[in-house]
Amino acid sequence: MSDKVSSVSNGLKNMYKTILGDPFPAEMTVRLGDRELVYRKRVWTIDGEEKGLRYGENPDQPAALYELAEGGLTLGGVSFRGAGKGLVSALTEEHMIQAGKHPGKTNLTDVDNGINMLQYLTAKPAALILKHNNPCGAAWSAKGVADALDKAYRSDRIAAFGGAVVVNRPMDKAAAELVNSVYFEVVAAPDFEEGVVDILKKRKNLRILHIPGMARLEELVSEPFLDFKCLTDGGIIIQQSFRNRILTVDDFLPATADKNGVQVAARKPTPEEADDLLFAWAVESGVTSNSIIFARGGATVSIGTGEQDRVGCVELTVHKAYTKYADMLAFTEHNLSLYEMKQKAATDPALAEALADIDARTRAARGGLPGTAMVSDGFFPFRDGVDAALAHGVSAIAQPGGSMRDHEVIQAVNEASPQVAMVFTGQRSFKH
Repeated sequence: MSDKVSSVSNGLKNMYKTILGDPFPAEMTVRLGDRELVYRKRVWTIDGEEKGLRYGENPDQPAALYELAEGGLTLGGVSFRGAGKGLVSALTEEHMIQAGKHPGKTNLTDVDNGINMLQYLTAKPAALILKHNNPCGAAWSAKGVADALDKAYRSDRIAAFGGAVVVNRPMDKAAAELVNSVYFEVVAAPDFEEGVVDILKKRKNLRILHIPGMARLEELVSEPFLDFKCLTDGGIIIQQSFRNRILTVDDFLPATADKNGVQVAARKPTPEEADDLLFAWAVESGVTSNSIIFARGGATVSIGTGEQDRVGCVELTVHKAYTKYADMLAFTEHNLSLYEMKQKAATDPALAEALADIDARTRAARGGLPGTAMVSDGFFPFRDGVDAALAHGVSAIAQPGGSMRDHEVIQAVNEASPQVAMVFTGQRSFKH
């Protein structure tokens, strides 16, 4: 390698290690009418040096974290979360148990979106693994946080690499050992059981965040926050944050529709199906639209994100399910990722035969999709998206409802054999 090429290569690597100067002021005030909200910049003393965010979305973007420090807001009779209820924005040096390379914007927004979803999953120990502000695996389990984390990891072992782990119960030793067996960048929890931090600190670059406010997530569900969306021209759109209306299975609405005076109705989910739909709809609140989630047994099977059309998102999520199912077989049986196995199979006849067997079993199992529950963040404008899911064995569906073709969509699940359940959420869950 020439000196010039080597210099360029080192420069590219170093940009991720660079801590940018912070040009942002210590305080920010937002005035809405006669009300003032005062935000204070969060900085930490790490290794004897005062530091703010490492950088923003990308390494060449300076960034700052502000916490709501003073003021409260009520709009339209709705009280918003006020000062003193900080979660990620309230992190102090004490809470940043191990800073690793010390966090940047994406690390904290991943943890924040994990908390966003976990506020609707307080009934059981739950774990989320996030990448690029989307969950790649999620699960809850009455057996504890370690079981939930294991299921979340198995949901998408490939995408979990380098992700952020967020749990809603004190992290125990079993969960910590799992974290240490894989490369993660961040782990966040409301607390850590005795000896757990010592286990986690074996990974010196792991960012370990103690967020005590997560212990009171159930109290925050009814309080929205002020959600700012910034435009390219510097303008700002303000909205009330999303509030999930489906907090129990009883909150689902029957899927019914009228067409030319004839009413059609879908089958009601079984208790197990309803529980999976409840779980998946909670996770849906943190997934970029258009999105589809398949779940079974309190864990995600496949998560499809950010597609422009509904049926395309279903097809993408099905494809991901097949890929992840085959990868787990390859990793469990041959200690190779699916991609490594394909590469080696090109010159290894025995591996090529094993790969063909994995492919056949994956197709026979339909990617592990039979019996799954499916949620969609928006209604189905046509029945094609539902038909695409039914072809792979989905057993229950939750979606907002309200399409002009709801009757056709309900017809689709009623025509399935066995009949597939469907409920409406009565709200959309878009996230952009």
